Parts: sequence; C-alpha cells; structure tokens
Amino acid sequence: MATHKKIDFSTTPFGLGIRGLCPHCRQGKIFAGYLALAKNCSHCGLDLSFADPADGPAFFTMSIVSFPLTGFAVWQELAFQAPYWVHLFTTLPVSMLSVMALLRPLKGWLVCAQYMNKAEQGRLDDDGDGQG
Repeated sequence: MATHKKIDFSTTPFGLGIRGLCPHCRQGKIFAGYLALAKNCSHCGLDLSFADPADGPAFFTMSIVSFPLTGFAVWQELAFQAPYWVHLFTTLPVSMLSVMALLRPLKGWLVCAQYMNKAEQGRLDDDGDGQG
C-alpha cells in the first residue's frame, strides 16, 4: 500500500510569499510597507536586493480579477439594465478592493519563488561554440 506524503504548503514559495515571510529563515518580514520590499530581512538579514518581481504581480492580479469582474458587470447590465452610476459605485470598488487584496500576496510569492528557485538574469553564451 502506497503512503502519501503530506505537503507542507507553509514552507513553499507560495505559502511564505502570501504571508510576507523571508524565504531564507521563514520568520522575518520581506515588506517594509504595503508593497515596498525591505532592504533586508528583519530576522536573518537576508539581502533582498535580488528581488525584482517587475510587472508580474500586476499582470497576475489583472488576469485574475478582470474575468470575474467583467462577468459581474455584464450580468449586472443584463439582469438590471443598471445606469452607469450603479456600475461606477459597484464595479469600481469591487475591482479596487480585489486588486489591493491580491497585489501584496502575489508580490511576496514571486519574490520567494525567485530566491528558492535561484532565479537569475538570463545571459548569452559567450563561448561561440553554439552549445547552449
């Protein structure tokens, strides 16, 4: 009979990132503000200058939020034929709150994934031998 190994998601890049914990010591904080990364881990001193999530968190957030939100706006229009001001006071706050709720956890996840997977800037092979 095969035994199943239980996966501890609290130590994965996703589990650490959504809680804003250091990928090295798993205790210190990686954020100095809401979205601003700290220069160093508050517990172990890990230099976080390697972290460059760029537009990744914004892209994932927009992708995750836009489809359900568009569906909600279309449903609202077809079901109630709501005027524009109703859309403004329902759809806009839902979009803002959804985006703000997802940006920080996704940024933390990408930073932790960069560290744990040893992600680096791509480089070209200077040997000239054509081997990759």
